[in-house]
Amino acid sequence: MPSTLDVEAKYDLITRRLQEVLGGDSIKAILAEGRPPKAYWGTAPTGRPHIGYFVALTKIADFLRAGVEVKILLADVHAFLDNLKAPLELVAHRTKYYKFLLRTVFTSLGIPTSKLIFVQGSDYQLTREYNLDNYRLCATVTEHDAKKAGAEVVKQVESPLISGLLYPGLQALDEQYLGVDFQFGGVDQRKIFTFAELYLPRLGYAKRAHLMNPMVPGLMGGKMSSSDPDSKIDFLDAPEAVKRKIKKAFCEEGNITENGLLAFIKTVLIPISQLRIERRKGETGVDSEEGQGAIGDQNPFVDDDAPEGTVFTIRREGKFGGPPSHYKDYQELEEDFSAKKVHPSDLKTAVNKAIDSLLAPIRKAFAESPEWQEVEKLAYPDPNAKTEPKKKKEKVYHPPPPGKGKNAQVTKASAESSEPPLPISENTQPGAAGEL
Repeated sequence: MPSTLDVEAKYDLITRRLQEVLGGDSIKAILAEGRPPKAYWGTAPTGRPHIGYFVALTKIADFLRAGVEVKILLADVHAFLDNLKAPLELVAHRTKYYKFLLRTVFTSLGIPTSKLIFVQGSDYQLTREYNLDNYRLCATVTEHDAKKAGAEVVKQVESPLISGLLYPGLQALDEQYLGVDFQFGGVDQRKIFTFAELYLPRLGYAKRAHLMNPMVPGLMGGKMSSSDPDSKIDFLDAPEAVKRKIKKAFCEEGNITENGLLAFIKTVLIPISQLRIERRKGETGVDSEEGQGAIGDQNPFVDDDAPEGTVFTIRREGKFGGPPSHYKDYQELEEDFSAKKVHPSDLKTAVNKAIDSLLAPIRKAFAESPEWQEVEKLAYPDPNAKTEPKKKKEKVYHPPPPGKGKNAQVTKASAESSEPPLPISENTQPGAAGEL
């Protein structure tokens, strides 16, 4: 039996930096038994993934450090059902694209993909057993509960499709068919998680725990969304595009409530910086493979001469200059920005540099993979691409056989009119009587 300290230390690692935990006692009980908890994180391959995904993907490093067995679900059936965001053929290409991208991002974070199990939803969601359970669920769930559960995740339209009502039920069944102890996702999925806690036991299945990470606001405020290009930065955005988007980002001096850049530092940059600092110290828990084969710069976002304990550095590169500011946690940075001790331009510069550092190895991997490039073209075809006009088929004249065709009668008449006249004799001249 593991010691109480081991259980608490692993539980703290599993739950740190999360916004909410439902059913945490069940995870503690599993840890106390000495067996590794099993979890899954899922994503529907629809739009291009943006850097908000760093929040969840970085957190998975903590799970592995605590000995959690993690499955990554590429929910292709969910992607198709979500208000037909993409037809099945397109979803198949996007699933491949997501797999390329996620593996690369994990590697750039130093997270060993060999310890992750990638699962495609359609591999089990089309089986007889799964569909029978789905029908059982449909016979139990009310329309009100299904609609309420998907309100924050399923695209809301004036005339919703029935497919959107199926979405929460499928996500609940995934917990059973993936054989996990808890599901991990964004806090925007809370209603689906509570839906699963209510309805899975009604089918005779165990109630699972649910862990939720905070959502990253968009660059212009509000939710970071794949459907709003100005609110997000894609993993493959060029440095010029990243710089332009950060320059346009809302970052009012002293405003800490509607600041997407501050939120990104809190939820992405500081956690990654802490991850790298802990790795340097050998503090990777039971994950002895973390950092092996990592691509890109693995340094934390701090100056070399920063004081011990610093997790983020902001350099004064504006027109006023000055010494850099070093922060041991996000709260210190937020207080300085609120007091207008950090100028928005310096904050933007620091965020821009950090994001470029994170994206550089991902861009490089994409540039060096013709297969990934081809998948990307199929997954996200250019809507403005000019299609070559179809060549008109050249008409070849085939003359009709003799006596056929529309001019055949005319030709016959012309031929008859061209016969030489009969000879006229004396006895046949007009007015003369012929001989008998």
